[in-house]
Amino acid sequence: MKNFSRRGFLKSAGMLVLGASIPEWATASTAPAKSIESDGKQIKVNADYDIIVVGGGPAGCTAAISAAREGAKTLLIESTGALGGLGTSGMVPAWCPFSDGEKVIYRGLAWKVFEAAKKGVPFEPADKVDWVAINPEYLMSVYDRLVVESGAHILFHSRVAGVEKSAYDTVDALIVANKNGLTAYKAKVYVDASGDGDVATWAGAEYMKGDAEGFLQKSTLCFSVAGVDMDAYLSGPELHSGHNPNSPSAQAFASGKYPLLDRHCCHNPIGPGVVGFNANHIAIKDTTDPAELSAAMIQGRRIAEQHLEMLKDYRPDAFAKAFIVKTAILPGIRDSRRIIGDYIFTADDWHARRTFEDEIGRNCYFIDVHKSGHADIHYGRGESHGIPYRCMTPNKLKNVLTAGRCISTDDESYGSLRVMPNCLVTGEAAGTAAVLASLSSAHDIHGVDTQELRKRLANHGAYFL
Repeated sequence: MKNFSRRGFLKSAGMLVLGASIPEWATASTAPAKSIESDGKQIKVNADYDIIVVGGGPAGCTAAISAAREGAKTLLIESTGALGGLGTSGMVPAWCPFSDGEKVIYRGLAWKVFEAAKKGVPFEPADKVDWVAINPEYLMSVYDRLVVESGAHILFHSRVAGVEKSAYDTVDALIVANKNGLTAYKAKVYVDASGDGDVATWAGAEYMKGDAEGFLQKSTLCFSVAGVDMDAYLSGPELHSGHNPNSPSAQAFASGKYPLLDRHCCHNPIGPGVVGFNANHIAIKDTTDPAELSAAMIQGRRIAEQHLEMLKDYRPDAFAKAFIVKTAILPGIRDSRRIIGDYIFTADDWHARRTFEDEIGRNCYFIDVHKSGHADIHYGRGESHGIPYRCMTPNKLKNVLTAGRCISTDDESYGSLRVMPNCLVTGEAAGTAAVLASLSSAHDIHGVDTQELRKRLANHGAYFL
């Protein structure tokens, strides 16, 4: 067997309990019956699944749901103890827009998740579809319910630690580490929704990272503040300098008193007395380096503390009694590996509002690149582009699909395609395509009938041209 030595950090697995309603698979014995040899060691094998999805963020959840609804035995492996990724454990306080200014374009499972999540923020207008606040705890339960009801199985608190290949282009098993030690999980087709493209990379796929000089978009550690006077907060000046040049964040940055802060200050009310912040930046040279990520988490918590100090100084009417109630357990990574697929979506495609014969969804989000000196570029009302299936098919792998922010794009267009609504859309397409590939003897993702894929997605409400 090859590649077991390629160990690293990916997404993981454990056991799911939902109140009194515990799915049968969650209480059944999971002891594998067989073993394989890797690096001279015998490792237990679980070959119970048709499709394995790695990463329980938005893309991984919709991939698992869509694969299971097609009748495939599906396993979702997640490294933390919760689904939802940056919308839950990452505490991003608001959804990016779901409409192109005229109509909702992120439909299918994306819309189903979004509508269910809105029940956790009842103060938001019923018809609001753009920049809607997220209640992270409520969203966790939404993902739990939708994945479990689909019939997919979940393993929490487990990490993919290696990849076994049976041929140069074919993944045979994933080596998963958790409280049971190491287990090899086999499937016909795998979906890499890890965010960083770990499975595809370890299996030998080519990838890009950052811009031509290797610089990555800056990251953010989100946090929430409680004890806020909401009347004062909502009636006072806008905090973000992008909407108010004389905002507190701009004044604080200019003062030099808060060296860890910058002008980035997105924020949303989450509930009574609670405000969520996606604020300030952390520069990380390599977002797949565990040591750098560890340092970034520590810096992010220091930034949150300093940001609250600034709010108390500049907006005491709203934040005098406020305190940090929670910082995210996942860093808000905006830039990582982009696995090279059969097609690389480019900024030219974005500017041309291009449509594709194999598109599986549409995107209208602006080019939002978090680097110094980069200007945001927006579409007009009603404008969007297609997302081609070929961006999700690694060109050197036969039975691995990508979904979410590790799909095949160039650096600039990545600033548009990396956000959660797109992750939900590509995840649903990847899960459905994985099943179609698994039904063929070759299990070849490149041979999927894209018109059949589009038909199945359209039957579940997906939107494309």
